[in-house]
Amino acid sequence: MTEMVYGAAPVRVGDPVIPRWWRTIDRWSLAGVLVLFGIGILLGLAASVPLAEKNGLPPFYYVTRQAVFGGLALLLMVVMSMLSPAMVRRLGVIGFLGAFVALALLPLFGTDYGKGAVRWFSLGFGSVQPSEFLKPGFVILTGWLMAAAQEINGPPGLRYSFVMAVIIVLLLALQPDFGQASLILFAWGVMYFVAGAPFLLLSVIGGLVVTGGILAYDMSEHFARRIDGFLAADIDPRTQIGFATNAIQEGGFFGVGVGEGTVKWSLPDAHTDFIIAVAAEEYGLILVLLVILLYAAITARSLFRLIRERDPFIRLAGTGLACTFGVQALINMGVAVRLLPAKGMTLPFVSYGGSSVLASGIALGMLFALTRQRPQGRIGDYLIQRGR
Repeated sequence: MTEMVYGAAPVRVGDPVIPRWWRTIDRWSLAGVLVLFGIGILLGLAASVPLAEKNGLPPFYYVTRQAVFGGLALLLMVVMSMLSPAMVRRLGVIGFLGAFVALALLPLFGTDYGKGAVRWFSLGFGSVQPSEFLKPGFVILTGWLMAAAQEINGPPGLRYSFVMAVIIVLLLALQPDFGQASLILFAWGVMYFVAGAPFLLLSVIGGLVVTGGILAYDMSEHFARRIDGFLAADIDPRTQIGFATNAIQEGGFFGVGVGEGTVKWSLPDAHTDFIIAVAAEEYGLILVLLVILLYAAITARSLFRLIRERDPFIRLAGTGLACTFGVQALINMGVAVRLLPAKGMTLPFVSYGGSSVLASGIALGMLFALTRQRPQGRIGDYLIQRGR
């Protein structure tokens, strides 16, 4: 319909799927994801060996699993990126419904693995964290609802999406998982902003979020302990933040050398939440800056491509996926350098974690599908034509 109304660039009749996909996808962002995954395997070789030894497993047990899950995630990413926006929307809504049901069942059938938060389903051979798969589905469904609200006589999609976000945040707070809850709220807020929300309303919502944080501090010992540790004047060197901070300081610009780091022997989550501390200690600031640049480049390139899109659903959903990807990386690294309270959040495609890397593959596959070049011309050309 968009092409019929606004005109379309010529397309090649009978063009095979793979050549068309390769010509239209953002190849630089795709390369950036592959580099991030390679860095994750490299760091996993260092960070996961102590954990495997502690658990009586083969030295490269976790690295092998990360490679298998990562390979599957990359395959999912490529397959998803070949889909049309309509198919992405259908799969996103179905995936959201499944993940939402799983999230609601966590209090009954979930486990905490001794970490104080019921976030996983134990499958015997592994575990699944529903909240990881909920995020891309939530973004897609929210984008659809907000886009539908812009149509004449459309449904009140903004209201529906807000109610949905509140319900999800409450379910996540019961685990408790305030990190994922904050990502859900952020994704909804940034999409609402792009959809044209008034600043006053966003300010009111921000005030409600702050109020919710104060209530969580008063009612949740888990949340209060993390906030107190973050606000403390001195860092306890025996905590994960203490070990991570020391490792980053020891690494300096060029690191202490491959395999020479010691933080991986002290941090229980060195291969997941604090993987960037291992990178800083062994490879120094140089590798950390490369990782930051890759995340920033993927996010920025995706947003620049979305600026030219006319379809409201593509703009909104793509913006939510891109910003969630970038902010999750920012939160993970911010925690490691004590700019943010501990969140228990992985670094996409770098940290170990089956649910995390698979969900990241799905999310980026959807993002690449939405940011592929399409035969519709640019929105700037359309605005010029309207001005004549």
